[in-house]
Amino acid sequence: MDAADFYTGIVVEGYALLKSTDFPADRYADLIVSSGQPALELGCGDGDPLLELRRRGLDVEGVDASADMLARCAERAAEAGLEVVTHHQRMEELSLGRPFRTIFLAGPTFNLLPDDDLALRALVRLREHLTEDGTALVPLWIPPPSPPESLGVAREAVAEDGSTLTFTALAEDYDPSGRTRTTRTSYARHTSAGTETADRDWVIHWHSPESFGELAEAAGLRIVTMTDPHGEPVSGDEEEFLVTLTR
Repeated sequence: MDAADFYTGIVVEGYALLKSTDFPADRYADLIVSSGQPALELGCGDGDPLLELRRRGLDVEGVDASADMLARCAERAAEAGLEVVTHHQRMEELSLGRPFRTIFLAGPTFNLLPDDDLALRALVRLREHLTEDGTALVPLWIPPPSPPESLGVAREAVAEDGSTLTFTALAEDYDPSGRTRTTRTSYARHTSAGTETADRDWVIHWHSPESFGELAEAAGLRIVTMTDPHGEPVSGDEEEFLVTLTR
């Protein structure tokens, strides 16, 4: 399922309450300060870390394929008294009419592009929006198969209105040759009036250091660094790694 269709309805609320990863702003603030402004966050979602970066006075805009995620981001910005510019566009179709000195993704959002063709198109559009002296940061993830014992087990959280939201990974197809993991998931909101559900396929398409390097070169980008989350050069065994790029 396309990410723009995945992150709709109760999935957006469930994502906010049940997400297992936070995106501390310091890494991205340091990148923007060192690489320059204006900056652009690809896949900004509901506003982490975009809102904190704006709170710090940094000139950064956001783009996301999900209109529902951007609506939640706008609500959060209004509640915080922040002015935030966002754009409803897909990464692979990015067309903003201006370049940025820093372009980044917070977390492995790039892995939501379901195949290499779309990934290459996204990198081409990234390059076209990067200034000649600009820097891009792309975090990547090589997901393991989900533990069998985790399938069918619901995670839950209680929303402000008292409703209970749950997320359950039901089953999974893991394709190493295609570098794709497809997890069948179910979100639900339980209230006294009844239960609302949304069943979605969560598709993660991953890249090895070698395959991503080939895509970057084909897009006209140069890899400056490729490190693990602690800043050490990749050995090839990492599940997560960070790539910095220039034109």
